[in-house]
Amino acid sequence: MKTSNNFVPSQGDNQSNEKMRAIAQTEYGSTDVLRLIEIEKPKVPDNGVLVRVYATSVNAGDCHLMRGEPFLIRFIFGGLLKPKIKIIGCDVAGRVEAVGKDVTQFQLGDEVFGDLSEYGFGAFAEYVCTTEAALVLKPTNMTFEEAATVPTAALSALQGLRDCGQIQSGQKVLINGASGGVGSFAVQIAKAFGAEVTAVCSTKKMEMVRTLGADHVIDYTQIDVTQAGQHYNLVLDAAAYRSVFDYLPILRIGGAYVMVGGSTARLFQVMFFGSLISKTNNRRVQCLVAKPNQKDLTTLKQLIEAGKITPCINKRYNLSELPEAISHLEQRQVLGKVAISV
Repeated sequence: MKTSNNFVPSQGDNQSNEKMRAIAQTEYGSTDVLRLIEIEKPKVPDNGVLVRVYATSVNAGDCHLMRGEPFLIRFIFGGLLKPKIKIIGCDVAGRVEAVGKDVTQFQLGDEVFGDLSEYGFGAFAEYVCTTEAALVLKPTNMTFEEAATVPTAALSALQGLRDCGQIQSGQKVLINGASGGVGSFAVQIAKAFGAEVTAVCSTKKMEMVRTLGADHVIDYTQIDVTQAGQHYNLVLDAAAYRSVFDYLPILRIGGAYVMVGGSTARLFQVMFFGSLISKTNNRRVQCLVAKPNQKDLTTLKQLIEAGKITPCINKRYNLSELPEAISHLEQRQVLGKVAISV
């Protein structure tokens, strides 16, 4: 489990013995391993913030943690045979219920949102205790449900475009998988950077993607973007199910291919060959490793409050319906994000 600032998340034993509901798992597998349980509210350590979770959302990473696949994920987060992280969930939006004596950034009643993937997870519950480094104040013009869909996906889009892709105003940017969680934010963020955006999605998702502000929308069932005769400064691949080598001919010299999401086979292809390709083709190829942090969450908050980012919520579920929500996500037919009301 990844932790920060010596913060150790707690998922039991509260001084008041108050109870909370949570979705937990004790083994890896399909959504069948998820159980709605009742446990004690977490303790609040000196550097902890207890958040009453009003909403969360599901991400591909939640599916990987639930299944323990690819197997490498078990080494990263611990638990080779059984998961050490019993309550998963990265995205959180809620209200501060209690703070430890060392906390300086938040007080009771603050409305916050954040990404818990570096701080023990645990968002699929009525309460979660985390560190203040995982949170920022919620955008004033968003509901809790809307805010909960932002952190993980939008941070990935921002860091993929800005840090890995080194996006610049006026560049031509191709976003593959533009209708998904990361892709839908990437279209909007790329436009906020002043890029000319070409978005790739399926036929029935084209109308939604156009509403995000894409300059051009390509239906991949009708047109092979790698054969369309256009060239790009940056390709952000949020649905990498074809070889990275297919994209090299449409990348301009000095351009970048950034993989954000897709199949495990393509992930390993970019991990193993990305550096070699970058050295021999005058084009950068890399896989995003997102790093949640307050500075970038604040950047997203500012973009949201400026009206430059709006989440697209495909479906809403209650906490007890989380297995159904994850199944819906795994079918890869989601438009934007899936929100969970807690």
